[in-house]
Amino acid sequence: MRKWVSVAVAAGLFVGGMGAAVADSWRDLNLETTGAKFDGQYGWEPKDKNHGAFRFRGMLRDDKAGDGHNVYIQAKVQGYGWSRFNGVQRKDVYVDQQVFDGAARYATDAEIRVCRDRGSLRPDNCSPTRSFIR
Repeated sequence: MRKWVSVAVAAGLFVGGMGAAVADSWRDLNLETTGAKFDGQYGWEPKDKNHGAFRFRGMLRDDKAGDGHNVYIQAKVQGYGWSRFNGVQRKDVYVDQQVFDGAARYATDAEIRVCRDRGSLRPDNCSPTRSFIR
């Protein structure tokens, strides 16, 4: 009888874990503007981990290596300001970051874009902002 209960509990945990993995699966995310590109994925952390953060990972690329400008990603959640994650000039950089609302149990909406820093005299050019809802 104990073995049967142990098997049933193990099967229940396995199926429950599969459901959690499907709910938090990664989705493709591709952003591009003149001189900057991000090829990666995004997902949501579980509600009880890292404030249910919006997470993204992938390669941030400087597409115009000879122009002397840096590239960066901006992301934000729920009305907070933009968080900036810098790349490196003339290189591809792997980025794995998360943004969250520290006052909430989990984030419900997020925005992200990739930009090229053109210096202080000219405005930066950014990709269209992508919005996501949990």
